[in-house]
Amino acid sequence: MSQEGKIWDIIIAGGGPAGLTAAIYGSRAGHSVLVLEKMLLGGEIVSTNHVDNYPGFPEGISGPELGQLMEKQASRFGTEIISREVKETHLEENPVRLETAKDTLYARKLIIASGTVPRSLGIPGEERLKGKGISYCASCDAAFYRGKEVAVIGGGDAAVEEAVFLTRFAEKVYLIHRRHQLRAVKSLQEQLFNHPKIEFLRDTVAQEIKGENQVEGLELNDQEKTYHLPVQGFFIYIGRLPQTDAVKGQLETDENGYIVTDEEMRTSRAGVLAAGDVRHKIFRQVSTAVGDGATAAYTASRELQMP
Repeated sequence: MSQEGKIWDIIIAGGGPAGLTAAIYGSRAGHSVLVLEKMLLGGEIVSTNHVDNYPGFPEGISGPELGQLMEKQASRFGTEIISREVKETHLEENPVRLETAKDTLYARKLIIASGTVPRSLGIPGEERLKGKGISYCASCDAAFYRGKEVAVIGGGDAAVEEAVFLTRFAEKVYLIHRRHQLRAVKSLQEQLFNHPKIEFLRDTVAQEIKGENQVEGLELNDQEKTYHLPVQGFFIYIGRLPQTDAVKGQLETDENGYIVTDEEMRTSRAGVLAAGDVRHKIFRQVSTAVGDGATAAYTASRELQMP
């Protein structure tokens, strides 16, 4: 359904935990709220098999289920949610103007909660084999590798979590990390090192992904030699990049492209706020995204009520 011409109190670009929390708070405050999400609602948590550190769920909860609960709650308070990708923004205008492929939207307050996308390795074979054995989401694609050998690259919580998850399906999992020590929390490292199906390849760099129509192996270098590792799947977890293309050059960002905000989630542009993983911060988790979203909505609501 086209939203052409309507002026919303608050438009939220992004339907992850930050965006949906902002929607809950904004709608409960009596404002008209529209959430735009180009992918699946729930954001990054949709691709997470098990969320074990979000308060209120002592046994943990699946990422997709948590996302669905947030969506349901936002909708209950009157939030409208539509599938749209913001192609272009005009943040200098009041109200802010957003262009999508289907319509032109207007917002008195814009909350950018667009999150991040996976960082690419940038090595030969990666572009050609994306979706053909290369994945950035183990919980999405693990079932395709039942009984096979796969590799995960990365050293943080996500890489280790997904390596452990893959053992439910794969016969063997290699975790490749360019450094000697992992960055993941101790509890995750213990799971990894104690798992009989996982082999940790430390001080190792992936140089090329082999295969014509499907991943057939990796060329690795461990500082002493270059060798071939035969695997049928390759999962990449080496960090993420902020999704800020639609606002590029219009807001202050840090050296990595993350949007700079104050403690009330205001950006360098009046009427525009940012929340969640897309903003400059030291810790990116569901709980911090939720806090950002609540703060952004509170700030927007307070400003909307000012004469």
